[in-house]
Amino acid sequence: MTEHVDVLIIGAGLSGIGAAARLVQDHPERSYLLLEGRSASGGTWDLFRYPGVRSDSDMYTLGYRFKPWLGDKALADGASILDYVRETAEEYGITDRIRYDRRVVAASWDSDQTRWTVEVEGAEGPTSYTCNFLWCCSGYYDYDEGFTPEFVGRDRFRGEIVHPQHWPEGLDHTGKKVVVIGSGATAVTLVPAMADDAAGVTMLQRSPTYILSLGERDPIAIGLRKVLPQKLAYDITRLKNIAQASALFNLSQKRPKLVRAAIRRMTRKMLPEDYPVDVHFKPTYGPWDQRLCLVPDGDLFKALRKGKAEIVTDTIDTFTENGILLNSGAQIEADIIITATGLNLLAFGGVEMTVDGEPIKLPETMAYRALMLSGIPNFAYTIGYTNASWTLKADLVAEFVSRLLSHLDDTGATTVVPRREEGVAEGPFMDFEAGYVLRSLDKLPKQGDREPWKLEQSYFHDVKTIRKSDIDDGVLEFR
Repeated sequence: MTEHVDVLIIGAGLSGIGAAARLVQDHPERSYLLLEGRSASGGTWDLFRYPGVRSDSDMYTLGYRFKPWLGDKALADGASILDYVRETAEEYGITDRIRYDRRVVAASWDSDQTRWTVEVEGAEGPTSYTCNFLWCCSGYYDYDEGFTPEFVGRDRFRGEIVHPQHWPEGLDHTGKKVVVIGSGATAVTLVPAMADDAAGVTMLQRSPTYILSLGERDPIAIGLRKVLPQKLAYDITRLKNIAQASALFNLSQKRPKLVRAAIRRMTRKMLPEDYPVDVHFKPTYGPWDQRLCLVPDGDLFKALRKGKAEIVTDTIDTFTENGILLNSGAQIEADIIITATGLNLLAFGGVEMTVDGEPIKLPETMAYRALMLSGIPNFAYTIGYTNASWTLKADLVAEFVSRLLSHLDDTGATTVVPRREEGVAEGPFMDFEAGYVLRSLDKLPKQGDREPWKLEQSYFHDVKTIRKSDIDDGVLEFR
């Protein structure tokens, strides 16, 4: 038998559980389920198991708006974040509403019945669900496979090659030579985490990344907790951190040379006087054209200072039996090679959608407020910010969907769909230079050149346009 609910949420990670918690708080009368493709909740924070895995945003903004982060670290380890997410699910009675090992493969909307039929594959075979509103909280990358470039000679290497997305249980790097290929958040986390036990760790990067040191603990947050109620202290710290991150992003866009110079000065202070900073820490792009990497208490720089790790900026010619030959002619010996080379983007979990029998082609749709798609009824999705904490946007989306459902109740409407306006020029879905985005832009929806079709990477802007805007704005069509 097909199970029917009012709201069906795809994904039981940080976004999905936050979405369900908002439903529980605002719409306790509505039935809902979460369909999770894996056998455990937590999404990213359950999937990634590599050494040192942690947040790359501070926990006062990565935490939910409605549930204070009470841990003592601003940059928390993955296990602590997973506990926080699952604790939220327990507190709001969400855990029992999760259906595991349910991979959504297709969803079809029927206007006559005003409902979605969702096709699911699982261990027990194909099943289906129906719902009045479909909410995709599956993130934006492929959980099955990370991105790994083609490396010449890969099969010749006699050691172990690992992608961080699929870390082997029990992998022992003690006393071994490790090469981490990459320069993003995963690489700068792995290097100091492995440096103490390995014989040596080399971060091999094709080009440098902007890296900032952030205190592992927030003294202001800790101080506020001592004199204020937990929620108030959390809210103040959260607003402080949002304002600081927003100011840095805006300054980076307006005065990139100034920010570049400031980051360089901070980097130089953390490294030996003769260290070649401009070789290994001078990106070719401007600050925040790609995501800045945060390192807690400068742990990466400490590992470099102590000689426990090194950075090599070069390109790969070929893998060899014992390591990697670089195009400069230099060789790096390795027992373990870690390809921290990024993600494969998978929009909306790869779900094939149809509306009244017509297949939806994502590049032909346009994003409405970066949370719905033109021409697709009773559908929302959650994708976080690229220049700030993911959860800041996830919370706003959840609040908008809640208000949207209330509007349907108040007006008696059963269907809502964004209708694309004439004359709105198209642009790329994400204005971001990260490799995983650039590789997939042709498969994604478009954004427009004006509200409400234009994506603004600004929390304070979105508070006005998502949290406080009129639902009936003339673009959403209600029936």
